[in-house]
Amino acid sequence: MKPIITSIFLGIALVGQTAIAEENGAGLYKSKTCVACHGAEGKKGLLPTYPKLNGQSKEYLVAQMKDIKSGARSNGQTAAMKGIMHLVSEDDMTSIATWLSSLQ
Repeated sequence: MKPIITSIFLGIALVGQTAIAEENGAGLYKSKTCVACHGAEGKKGLLPTYPKLNGQSKEYLVAQMKDIKSGARSNGQTAAMKGIMHLVSEDDMTSIATWLSSLQ
């Protein structure tokens, strides 16, 4: 019986953590100024060449942010983000990506 109860509590904790990450992600998305170029929910960028972020996989979004921050991804579209990414920690990236990936 104990393993079942432990599993239930673990499941509840994981769902709660995801909900917190999504909530924090929405706030971070705004406070880190992502909203300025990618739109309110990442659906429509300021320019047609800016990517749609809404609904992308969390892993993809985190990888792109890390690559832009490190300079591994460096093209014309990343120049503006490069100047902002020093304000975004890896935890912030994960929270933002979790939130964006949950949107449809």
